[in-house]
Amino acid sequence: MASNELISHPSELRPDTAWHQTRWAWTSEESLIDHRSKPRLCAAALLPFRERRPDWEGFYASLRWMQSAADYYGVEWVPVLNADTGYLFDLSDALYAEVLERFRSEFPGHRFIAGVTARGAVPGAPFQPDTYRRLLDLVQPHGNCEVMLMTSQGLNALEPEARRDAYFTMADWLVCPGIVHALEPSFVPWATPFDPWLLYQLASHPKFVAGKISTLDEPHFLYWAAMCRDLQLDFVPHSGDDFGLATAIKLGLPLLIGAAVSAAPLICAAKDLWLEDGAPGKKFPTGRGGFDTRVYKLFEALQSLEDQVFRLDARLSASPYKHSTAHVLHALGILHAPEPHPDCADLRGPDEADQMAAALRRPKRMAQKLRIPGF
Repeated sequence: MASNELISHPSELRPDTAWHQTRWAWTSEESLIDHRSKPRLCAAALLPFRERRPDWEGFYASLRWMQSAADYYGVEWVPVLNADTGYLFDLSDALYAEVLERFRSEFPGHRFIAGVTARGAVPGAPFQPDTYRRLLDLVQPHGNCEVMLMTSQGLNALEPEARRDAYFTMADWLVCPGIVHALEPSFVPWATPFDPWLLYQLASHPKFVAGKISTLDEPHFLYWAAMCRDLQLDFVPHSGDDFGLATAIKLGLPLLIGAAVSAAPLICAAKDLWLEDGAPGKKFPTGRGGFDTRVYKLFEALQSLEDQVFRLDARLSASPYKHSTAHVLHALGILHAPEPHPDCADLRGPDEADQMAAALRRPKRMAQKLRIPGF
């Protein structure tokens, strides 16, 4: 395909424009490399359980573990509460609110992101933006937070213009920064990621400061990064690709992932190793001017762990990763028990402790070689 046939200006985009028709879909990762930026790590916190009740001691311990790693490597750490890793879709409104209240009590003033999705939606009925208001009203009084408007089936089913209008309606209710969220069908079969017209429309709205793409099989995060950088949009793509953790670090863009809950020290170390000496925020210079090339092996070790945590089950779903995450934190001595939410149906098998012990061997060895504390 000749480059002069590709769409490169927003005025040329239409609601039915596909990514492959744009030049941003043909941008290489190598051309977007950034050794100077050290963006934030948004870690989707696990809500652990013990004897079928929330393990608040374990919840605080896992958050402090991530914060300690971020502080050591000079990474901005923003926990993500009540997202999929926090069992959003199994939480009552009361428990949803309690998570926020307990976090704010334990971490007063610390910034957080909260997942918000539809409540009370009737299957098959036309989408109603009001279904998002119940959770929005629980989040925004806390202040110093951001809201991630998580995809729901009704919202996702809308045609592009109606989908944009629904997001814009919800934006009217935001008093804190908003993050839009797109899912690939590798997560749920009904999902349809944002096409370029819709992404541009949402990225141009002043209430939406960022977007997360949950992706496993497709390079949508690269498309988002290429478009936003090329058009200099005031909108920051956040990677939700747990099968491609190195990409966001290489591109100098944030991660918003559940993988950080099981590998925060490794990710924070990789962020610092990737920076060249003299880059803002570089905590441990090499003394030779460039970046630390040992980061490539750390990328591999880190990814080898998360490939097992997020491995696909017989349904080709990675959703039981939450149970695997609990086993990792239990093996690391952070949680008392590797117990999932009692209503969660996405579970690993009885040998998961052994599976995660094996998955931890390589990253633990790399952490020892690189003197990464806390792992």
